[in-house]
Amino acid sequence: MNALLTEPFLVSLLYGAVTAGVPLLLAGLGEQMSEKAGVLNVGIEGMMLFGAYAGFVAAWYTGSFWLGFLAGGLGGAAVAFIVLLLCIRRGLNQIVIGIAVTMGCQGLTALLHFVEFSRTYPRLTAAPVFALPYLSRIPILGKGLFSHSPIVYLSVLLAAALTWLYRATYFGLSLEAAGNKPAALDAAGVDVIRTRSVSVLFTGFLAGLGGAYMAVVGAGLFVPFMTGGAGFIGIVLAMLARGRPVWVLLGAALFGVSLAMTTALQVAGLNVPTDVVQMLPFAAVMAVLVIFARHSMLPPALGLPYVRGER
Repeated sequence: MNALLTEPFLVSLLYGAVTAGVPLLLAGLGEQMSEKAGVLNVGIEGMMLFGAYAGFVAAWYTGSFWLGFLAGGLGGAAVAFIVLLLCIRRGLNQIVIGIAVTMGCQGLTALLHFVEFSRTYPRLTAAPVFALPYLSRIPILGKGLFSHSPIVYLSVLLAAALTWLYRATYFGLSLEAAGNKPAALDAAGVDVIRTRSVSVLFTGFLAGLGGAYMAVVGAGLFVPFMTGGAGFIGIVLAMLARGRPVWVLLGAALFGVSLAMTTALQVAGLNVPTDVVQMLPFAAVMAVLVIFARHSMLPPALGLPYVRGER
């Protein structure tokens, strides 16, 4: 028990929780915007995976982490464009297309990685860290929470910015209406298809950015299927957050701690079976669903294609 109260364990747990939680936060925030607009973006896992590969390739060949993040976001948006065309423009089933997109991205990234890196398996250097002045000097908390890549701080600020966007802007109200009463939004003169398209592209960019963070900062390399269900956890976070970005942030922190437990226990020297520790994130997902899923609030038009003139 004493090993769990040592500084190395606590720092490792907090630092790992942030590193594991940021991709979940970005995926959850992106999925939340799609769901507000009435689009169930099941393909977010594939967008994260393609963003991870695109981000790693860009960072490896250019030597720029920021270009890697940008490429990851654009890669995720490119995959989201496929969902846009098939689900929003053509009105195809969003769940079927999302699963197909995820499976397609899994196969494509594994193939591209095999062709390009199967003989070398390159690894990026450590990503630059920005320590927040004064806060980074706090014992334990400073190293664990306030000494990270700037993307971490921008992700937290994004949650606050989206809270303001949903509550105080015309676009935020349009998103809400696109998921609740798309016909009423259309009658008010706002293009429902365009509103949903913007939300899906934004979702893809955030998912790709989360995947790029996972590859460029979290691992320093790309491994096929490395997202490991992070996109699906992001969907759970978005559904349970009831339209509140801050709740997505708190949920990402919870699951981040679960994911970081493996490394932290190794640092503490505790002999815990690996299978038990790796089960923790998924057990946490099931526990959260059992406790909170009954109170989740989803838009009435979620997953339904909108055709102008139909009721």
